[in-house]
Amino acid sequence: MTESPASIRLPEPSSREPALDPAAFDDLCEFVAAHKRLFVLTGAGVSVASGIPGYRDLHGNWMRAQPIQWQAFRDSEHARRRYWARSMVGWPMLDRARPNAAHEALARLGAVGRIARLVTQNVDGLHQRAGSSGVVELHGSIDDVICLDCASRYPRAQVQTWLLRDNLDLAEVSAAASADGDAHLEWDALDVFRVPNCPHCGGMLKPDVVFFGENVPRDRVQAASEALEAADAMLVVGSSLMVFSGYRFCMWAAKAGTPIAAINIGVTRADALLSLKIQAPCGEALAQAAARVAPLVSYR
Repeated sequence: MTESPASIRLPEPSSREPALDPAAFDDLCEFVAAHKRLFVLTGAGVSVASGIPGYRDLHGNWMRAQPIQWQAFRDSEHARRRYWARSMVGWPMLDRARPNAAHEALARLGAVGRIARLVTQNVDGLHQRAGSSGVVELHGSIDDVICLDCASRYPRAQVQTWLLRDNLDLAEVSAAASADGDAHLEWDALDVFRVPNCPHCGGMLKPDVVFFGENVPRDRVQAASEALEAADAMLVVGSSLMVFSGYRFCMWAAKAGTPIAAINIGVTRADALLSLKIQAPCGEALAQAAARVAPLVSYR
């Protein structure tokens, strides 16, 4: 997640949500039916209907302050306080989120063998809750916290109890959270906020997610790239692909001649590479495709 999209030039989209096009849905259903080994890449847009806000607008621009940078988290006590204070307020929203129609449809397609591999840029775990298996979480999972010194691991829910115990003044505050649980919070008492440390060694704790400025672990990229090589088509769901960690799979697919379809409202960085683009809510589009390809499957 190291690349800035600032230099990317993209066409101007409409500021309105597009009207639903039945013909486009037919094209999507035909695309899914015609390719039996889909490599699926999902982004923040797939979880919006679960109540988790996305990061970007229709133009691919940030809708709020960018997430914390890895170097700032590592080197600045103030930055860690600010991150954990915001996370304390924002995490309950992620914990309560439940899969929506898009997650459910992808689980159905996976259950009948239509998905070679599901790769997600999200950290919310909703694909697994919906019943998808073998998911590659490129950017990790917000449900886990790791000690950077001794590698001990803790459930995020447990860390939340420590945060609430040690920061009672912030316990009743609510704020709008983003896709990684980082709430948009400005709090005057930040200097007295107590950051959790590892109970085992006293070391620095960090959510087991890839922050901006970090590299995606090589084994995850390898697993995803091997799945892409074995797939006969790629389907992007709910991602503007502005971050290189996701966009590179479109580059590799295009180079190999693998057709790419995308479901995303607004521009994507890969628009010029797409064989098909559906500008519609992810859940509605995928539900129709799953209803045709996997109408009766039980996937749980």
